[in-house]
Amino acid sequence: MSLVVDEETFETEVLQRSRHLPVVVDFWADWCGPCKALSPALEKAEAARVGKVVLAKVDVDANPQLSSLFKVQGIPAVKAFRDGDIVAEFVGALPPAKVEAFFDSLVPSRADELLAAGDELSLREAAELEPRRADLAVALARARLERGAEDEALEAVEGHDGDFAAAGIAARVRLAKAGIAPDAFAALDRGEREAALDALIEALEKPASADVHPDLSPEGRRDDLRRAIVGILSDLGPADPAARAYRRRLGAALG
Repeated sequence: MSLVVDEETFETEVLQRSRHLPVVVDFWADWCGPCKALSPALEKAEAARVGKVVLAKVDVDANPQLSSLFKVQGIPAVKAFRDGDIVAEFVGALPPAKVEAFFDSLVPSRADELLAAGDELSLREAAELEPRRADLAVALARARLERGAEDEALEAVEGHDGDFAAAGIAARVRLAKAGIAPDAFAALDRGEREAALDALIEALEKPASADVHPDLSPEGRRDDLRRAIVGILSDLGPADPAARAYRRRLGAALG
């Protein structure tokens, strides 16, 4: 059942509560026909997500200061709050399907919940639920690498070549199978990211003939070393000072 909030309770019931879970506020009035038409869809959407989102109602006639503060110019006006700020909103009586989509955008999906769990079984289920999501594939691949299942890790990231982290994991597996830069991947597994990058760049700077393997051409070796480095750097983000320095080193090594 939705909360009825006013100017005295808004701070506590909406802004503070939104720091723990999303709060959807329905700005309405008793005389507003579209408001009454929208209300059942809002209540149904909240009921389907018990414990994940809260629905609150504000009577605009009784609370003009709230209406002014949040620039309510037409009703129904629906605004979603998270961490005290408006993160999504719409005006008018949307059809139920669009109301459901609005609520879906505010709460974690089942795959997101499984990703947060973090264990391999949960990650596998998440990847099966949303096979196009590269972040799920990467998380599953990393979990498999932790137990040394390289072939399974490679299988997890298949079809995600456009994602830097996924392509980096696939490159890592191929390089490891060829016996190239094993110290780099051992360092990466220990959480020593910069040591891993140093070792990979040093391997890239060596002549292609330094490592010979029947399943990996000199061009393939070079490309996979680059992909492995870029995959690690993608975790650091473009603004990271270390990432900028390593990108310059990578550019110089690629010549």
